[in-house]
Amino acid sequence: MQDVEVIEDAGAAAVALDPVRARLLAELAEPASAAGLAARVGITRQKVNYHLRALEAHGLVELAEERRHGGLTERVLRASAARYVVSPAAVTASAADPGATGDRLSAGYLVALAGRVVREVGTLVRRARRDGGRVPTLTIDTQIGFRSAADRAAFADELTAAVLDLAARYHHDDGRPHRLVVAAHPVPEEDAP
Repeated sequence: MQDVEVIEDAGAAAVALDPVRARLLAELAEPASAAGLAARVGITRQKVNYHLRALEAHGLVELAEERRHGGLTERVLRASAARYVVSPAAVTASAADPGATGDRLSAGYLVALAGRVVREVGTLVRRARRDGGRVPTLTIDTQIGFRSAADRAAFADELTAAVLDLAARYHHDDGRPHRLVVAAHPVPEEDAP
């Protein structure tokens, strides 16, 4: 089972977002048969099988094992990933295109930029999984309490200068390109410490 799967296909996204199928995906963190799932979620085995076939057709569940009971074979399935993220590309290609938004200081630009990160990293993860490799990443996540807009602006100026200095020192035209995204937004009140 993968840690995270980025869903890029609109059909797979629709299947994963169906409430019954989303619940089955959550239940399949632990492998189970259709009969076992039916008992856990309280719907008939036939309906569970119907939903499992749709999930399996889009690669969201996979065969964990087959158990033989006399002349019958019981299929035990598991979710293909522990967590799923739907890429904006599953909705529309322009959703993950920051260039479609002219205002680089707008929330729309930041959301499109985040969508592009999801799309690009999802692509890299799929390729690495196929090739047996890993994706080299670096993530910095922190919170800063700015007392004023002036403090925030001064921080942005200093951070920009520091990043430009580092980029100038380490950039090589013949090196493998990496994308660096630095973003700041207020923390929603319900998520604040």
